[in-house]
Amino acid sequence: MSPDPYSPGTQIADWRAQRTAILATEEYRGIRRKTRRRRLTLAGVGAAALVAVLAWAMKPAGQTWGGRSGPGGFARGAGGGGPVPVRAVAATTGTVDVTVDALGTVAALNTATIHSRVDGPLLKVPFREGQLVKGGDLLAQIDPSTFQAALAQAAGQLAKDEAQLAGARVDLERYRGLLAKDSIASQTVDAQRFTVQQLEGAVRADKAAVENVRLQLTFTSITAPFAGRVGLRQVDPGNMVHASDANGIVVLTQTHPIYVVFAVPSEYVPQINRRFSRGDAQPVEALDRDGKVVASGKLAAVDNQIDTTTGTIKLKALFDNSDDSLFPDQFVTARLRLDTLSGATLVPSAAVQRGAPGTFVYVVNADNTVSLRKMSPGPSSGDLVSVKDGVRPGEKVVIDGLDKLRDGAQVALIADSARGAASPATPAPPPGQRPHRHHTASSAAPSAQPPAAPVRMTS
Repeated sequence: MSPDPYSPGTQIADWRAQRTAILATEEYRGIRRKTRRRRLTLAGVGAAALVAVLAWAMKPAGQTWGGRSGPGGFARGAGGGGPVPVRAVAATTGTVDVTVDALGTVAALNTATIHSRVDGPLLKVPFREGQLVKGGDLLAQIDPSTFQAALAQAAGQLAKDEAQLAGARVDLERYRGLLAKDSIASQTVDAQRFTVQQLEGAVRADKAAVENVRLQLTFTSITAPFAGRVGLRQVDPGNMVHASDANGIVVLTQTHPIYVVFAVPSEYVPQINRRFSRGDAQPVEALDRDGKVVASGKLAAVDNQIDTTTGTIKLKALFDNSDDSLFPDQFVTARLRLDTLSGATLVPSAAVQRGAPGTFVYVVNADNTVSLRKMSPGPSSGDLVSVKDGVRPGEKVVIDGLDKLRDGAQVALIADSARGAASPATPAPPPGQRPHRHHTASSAAPSAQPPAAPVRMTS
């Protein structure tokens, strides 16, 4: 009896025979040799990389590749035993402005949607869209023929009633003469007098009707209520316009001068109101998104209440805008100058550090060591920060090489020429030139404080 070809034992025996035949082929042996060589190569590369990393990690802190140390021949590491190369500048004395920045929106001095006050077909729109117009310039003309006809009709009715009134007055005088001769009853005279009074009332009504129609006729010529810039027209000539139209004919905005509305934290209200009530001019600058001053103006109005949801108060600044640098509904940064500090101690913002000790700087001592000095920063001016206390004018503060410093570390001062850059501690700008003022971000520290709020004190 022959074995069953579909039994499990027979199928396993056939699979083993096929596998033995495949492993015995030369092609399979070559594939295995190539795989083994590739694995050995990758293992060798990984071992070499691990050795290099371990060698770099075990290198002494003051040693550098090639046997050289940092610039000027000094070791870079604080634990290498050599002085740390740093750059330092002296604290100076200058003037800084105390300002507050806030996001503002440009608003037109006056805005009017020009509507028609009468119904009728629109004959012409003589302005160009976006054109600057003067007060009284013609903006639209409505067909006046209907109102001219109504005026003629009202004038005719007035003439008719005036003629009747004149005849009634003559009859009244005649009746009075006859009554004096006792030739007519007094009742007839009284009736004629009342007729005259009735006609006098009709004449007054006719005159009012004439004035009303004449007024309606003037409404067919629509003029600009003030000087400004017209927008895109909402109705084309040939269309019927109505006094009830929601969109009107065009929107007119007055942009010379122009407002900027912005909100500042309520903590500045006493300082702002104190100067505003005295009539002191409080300068306001409008900056674009790049921090460039595009217009200068002054504070014009302070709101009468604080927004309880945001804790801010709205302010309005007025700008001449003769060069059209500001446009309605444009977003700008409004910079309000609150005060000016004279004789303040200034240090570069790069020297100010924030970490576990608080806000501090490294001051270079006479023996070329550094001391960690806590300080209280004030308003900033460009790349300079004012110091309330902690640093005196003339003391040198470190501005570069701070990452390797610690309190009491030995340092070696390097000249700016070695870096190919000028010292950032530049003197204060001339009186006619005011730097862009903003909060300066100090150098990174292991435990840096969070950034200031979007609306903040600047200088």
